Amino acid sequence: MTSDHTAVVATPAIGEVAGERARATARHTARPMLSLALVNFAPEDQGGWQFLLDRARAADEAGVDGVVVSDHVVFGEHLEAYADPALGGITGGRQPTGPDGQWLEPLTLLAVIAGSTTRVRLSTGILLAALRRPVVLAKAAATLDVLSGGRLDLGVGVGWQREEYEAAGLDFGRRGRLLDHALEVCRVLWRDQRAHYASQELTFDAIHMMPKPLAADGVPIWVSGTLNAAVVNRLARFGSGWIPWGEHLGDLAASIARMRDGVAGAGRDPAGIGVVGSLVGAADRGPVDLERMMDAVPGMVAAGVTDVRVFMPLPADRAELTDLLHGVVAAFHATVDGR
Repeated sequence: MTSDHTAVVATPAIGEVAGERARATARHTARPMLSLALVNFAPEDQGGWQFLLDRARAADEAGVDGVVVSDHVVFGEHLEAYADPALGGITGGRQPTGPDGQWLEPLTLLAVIAGSTTRVRLSTGILLAALRRPVVLAKAAATLDVLSGGRLDLGVGVGWQREEYEAAGLDFGRRGRLLDHALEVCRVLWRDQRAHYASQELTFDAIHMMPKPLAADGVPIWVSGTLNAAVVNRLARFGSGWIPWGEHLGDLAASIARMRDGVAGAGRDPAGIGVVGSLVGAADRGPVDLERMMDAVPGMVAAGVTDVRVFMPLPADRAELTDLLHGVVAAFHATVDGR
């Protein structure tokens, strides 16, 4: 699907990367995280986005561990490609907006959310990192991490839309390598005071970028994708966590075992790699049934999920929203603590 080439880069060996995952590993061995997916897009103009900031603040106050937003920069007009796994889409999937849908840029949005929250982690799920110039992405992510007190997690993937890459002047067929290149540059600039880098795409020497992210190994990177060779290698080189996609969303236990075997085969201990699991709460009639929604959580945790990501409709009323999120957090804690 992609053309991935090996670059000559000043990046650490896989074993060294694994050894620097202390912060991420500590999170993975504690209680699983509870994250809330925020819908930062809409089919048409909403007349304002204050409701989205209210949701982020309510999640922060209720004790939700993280909020997650997604990414598109531009759209072409062939949105049916989202349903094609060969392009990076998902079987039966449907792009949730038309080409003129509203879509907030995720890093900008998370910066605003960071200024109005105090503890909730700020995640992209996912960021099309290859569409940004790597040196600018490194700077923007480091700045957001510093200003938020080290709360940023970058979920990254290659996406599915050819036109988005073409509009950025990039080769869609090389999107896997382009993502690896972006992560290589970010890692070097985040880690090294006097950075050196050389690959077929870019060479620089004696470059300084400040501020650095608060963690010594940089902003945690969560890699999304199906478990092809390129994604497994990306996880082994860069991953604090894996965001399953496509066929791997079904049998999580088997998928996580396969991921761990692949990462171990690539020369890295997979023990410190977290995993996202998706929890969907429906409310067709009346209030959300929290007890029923939590039925899937014990199985997820037993399979190795470390970040339970909730997708659910949220009420517009602030009091109802606050009550619902407090209820979700209480139900989640009761479930994972076995009460």
